[in-house]
Amino acid sequence: MGHDRLAALRAQRPNATPDPGQGVYEMQPHPSPSANGTGNGTGTDPLSAFYAEATAIQESIQDFDNNVTHIAEFHSRSLNALDDAATQANATQLERLTDETRQLSNSLANRIRALEKPAGAGPNAQIRKNRIDVVQTKFMATLQRYQEVERQYRQQYRQRVERQFKIVKPDATPDEVAAVVNDDQGGGDQIFAQALTSSNRYGDSRAAYREVQERHQDIRRIEQTLGELAQLFNDMGTLLGEQEDKIDAIETAAAGVAHDTEGGQRHTEVAVKHARSARRKRWICFWLTIIIILAAVGIGVGVYFSQNPIKSSSSG
Repeated sequence: MGHDRLAALRAQRPNATPDPGQGVYEMQPHPSPSANGTGNGTGTDPLSAFYAEATAIQESIQDFDNNVTHIAEFHSRSLNALDDAATQANATQLERLTDETRQLSNSLANRIRALEKPAGAGPNAQIRKNRIDVVQTKFMATLQRYQEVERQYRQQYRQRVERQFKIVKPDATPDEVAAVVNDDQGGGDQIFAQALTSSNRYGDSRAAYREVQERHQDIRRIEQTLGELAQLFNDMGTLLGEQEDKIDAIETAAAGVAHDTEGGQRHTEVAVKHARSARRKRWICFWLTIIIILAAVGIGVGVYFSQNPIKSSSSG
């Protein structure tokens, strides 16, 4: 199965999904985001474009979730198939849907990463963060559900392998059963082949052997999918942690700017008070100087007239 990441998302639409027993799923192309990653190539408002892309991603996550449901249905049909033709047809459809879902999940992860990149600082940073959190949480919840579905059916496939092996060798030891179920390095096939030579139910044994081989292939595909999902889930968890760190740094910087601004304002207020006080002191000094000068003049005039009294002429 391919591992390529698609730039243009092709997702399964709920209203175009046939019954799993009626044929291959028709995957409808989902409207791809614009080249700038906003999902709205014509809009000029960055926040509106951000919301448009976030909404489109959530719709694609719903498609992803629907695919997981149908994958579970195909697994169930595989376990209950009654003939080789039905088994092969179901396996082909399951493989195709699994591949489509892998491409869809990788595309969603890339779009969510692109959604986070322009968040940055600014008045809308918290709004963007909250919406990205919603999108990431929904995507990671669907990833977890997909993992649970695959683990559940991996266990059921293993149980089927064990039952088929015991048809061939009813007295198999626990170690033999474990070796066949786990098929470590192909050892399970060798043990099964040895059991075939001693079985007196050749027809049933050959059918059981074919089914065991098919179930081993199913189990390997599931384990590959689980590995990819685990890596994707870890990547998204790391992205979420990095985003939290960025937002914390932005908030810390904003708090520092506010603190510096407040400190600068306090310094300005103190400077204004000092300036006013200096002006008031200058005016006080000015008037004190005037008063002193006037007092000195008054004293000088008084002394002069006291030493030079004005003589008045006598009448008659």
